[in-house]
Amino acid sequence: MADHDVIIVGARAAGASTALLLARAGWRVLVVDRARRGSDTLSTHALMRPGVLQLQRWGLLDAIIAAGTPGQDRVVFHYGDDRVDLELSSRLYAPRRTVLDPVLVAAAEDSGAVVRFGVDVRGLLRDPDGRVTGIRVRDRHGRTIELRSRMTVGADGRRSLVARDVDAEVTRRGANAAAAMYGYWTGVETAGYEWGFRPGRSAGLIPTGDARVCVYAGMPPQRFAHEVRYDPEGGLHRVLAETTPSVAERVAAGQRVEPVRGFPGMPGWLRRPWGPGWALVGDAGYFKDPITAHGITDALRDAELLARALDRLLRGDVEPADALADYERRRDALSIPLLEITDAVASFAWTLPEVQRLHLKMSDAMQQEVDALTELDPLVARPVAA
Repeated sequence: MADHDVIIVGARAAGASTALLLARAGWRVLVVDRARRGSDTLSTHALMRPGVLQLQRWGLLDAIIAAGTPGQDRVVFHYGDDRVDLELSSRLYAPRRTVLDPVLVAAAEDSGAVVRFGVDVRGLLRDPDGRVTGIRVRDRHGRTIELRSRMTVGADGRRSLVARDVDAEVTRRGANAAAAMYGYWTGVETAGYEWGFRPGRSAGLIPTGDARVCVYAGMPPQRFAHEVRYDPEGGLHRVLAETTPSVAERVAAGQRVEPVRGFPGMPGWLRRPWGPGWALVGDAGYFKDPITAHGITDALRDAELLARALDRLLRGDVEPADALADYERRRDALSIPLLEITDAVASFAWTLPEVQRLHLKMSDAMQQEVDALTELDPLVARPVAA
């Protein structure tokens, strides 16, 4: 007898959202994470249109706003010396992960999910046929415990233990990666989300809570490795000045309030996100370069696609393979255009007119996500057929 209907490894955006939706549908859900509750993580944390839509649909956007996350009515693109201002029909938000993740976790718990932090997953359990039947964990007291479930979900990030343990196949892989430096400043004026591009480099300003602005600079991994990693703050300022001098001046007038951090870059991928008794969501199954700042939006989108598939599977409405193959099909149909566009932007092998065209394609792909999500009715608890 399974202890839980679903066990989810990872309590960040993808895992907590999946737990929230499954718990609202009436399932017994356990989420485990080895990190501390409310801890920060490496993240662009800018939400795009589909991500904001998800928080609205789930009734959580007010909590994000109440936590002090400012809404943005404009997006500004700096293409070399040219500036393009876009007025938004609905606001965008960029909550810190110390805000977003706890809001999602609290909502999951309020809906009936059990979330345990400080739990280290050591491996997966399997039946004699090789089907995954749960997880083996070590708790904060050093005890090894076996926890069984009808389905096990890996939402444990780029270095997913679950994906590694099931040897999840990479079905599509990007060719390019962009390195990035980022930090947080106060006293920096912004017009909204601001993105800057010049051949060989990129930059951006992302307003977030506590009157702070996330300042980032992107570059090819070779420059990061040979120059910028040894001088994080100086390198960030140099790339900013080379990309968007006006932005660099505004940042120089502000005050850095957190250390500058770096990401050396990693090509994106799509993994096969399911198998007997297991599924993947978030970066565990689909990762793309952060240069398009779409990762959290992906996580919130795919959490719903997976939760719906698992709900059908657990109710016996369809065969498990059919439900999960449908999840993969839907995920890939929305993800592949985004992955290809992001890979092209991350190459830095574009002219300014070319990167502008890529951004127009990105906007079209995001509208397809919005349309797909808008069509979905809320997941609610309903009787299971006998």
